[in-house]
Amino acid sequence: MKVTVKLPRVRGGTLAVISVLLIGSALVRIGLQAGPAIARESLPEQDQEMPADSAIARTVAPTSAELQTLIDALREREHALDTREAQIQDRMKALEIAEEAIERRLEALIGAEERLSATLALADGATEEDLGRLTDVYQKMKPKQAAALFETMAPEFAAGFLARMRPDAAAEVMAGLSPMAAYSISVVLAGRNATVPKE
Repeated sequence: MKVTVKLPRVRGGTLAVISVLLIGSALVRIGLQAGPAIARESLPEQDQEMPADSAIARTVAPTSAELQTLIDALREREHALDTREAQIQDRMKALEIAEEAIERRLEALIGAEERLSATLALADGATEEDLGRLTDVYQKMKPKQAAALFETMAPEFAAGFLARMRPDAAAEVMAGLSPMAAYSISVVLAGRNATVPKE
């Protein structure tokens, strides 16, 4: 199963476009306000006396020092935005590298899980085959010999083989066991499915 993490892409030109628009807006304002200032400077001194409205406009119009401060501030902001954009791009690259590494590890884990499942299936098949052969051997033994062997086994172990044997062969082996061993094995056989859910 391949997991893909989608990350938002940052467009490299977005911040640059915003910066250009801000600088362009500042330049338009400067141009609109610079025209009257230049016109005033070209007038003779006696014509430079202005009405009250023009005096207010003059105080509102930025001076060249203020304009320079504004331009410097815009340049600093542009530099800060460029730095931030570079940091974001670096992080995006790091995230892409991490995503690729995670995908590779996930693929390796999936492959290892598939190999482990195949190995377990082989082991289960081999175990089942071995148990089947051993059960056949016990069924083919004389009941008295098999009973002597089952007498020495742990009841849980013996019950496992008896449950796999044909009923008639298992009955003959049980008949040859001591009453205590037969009882212990019977208890294990009877309780094997007691914990299975009924629904």
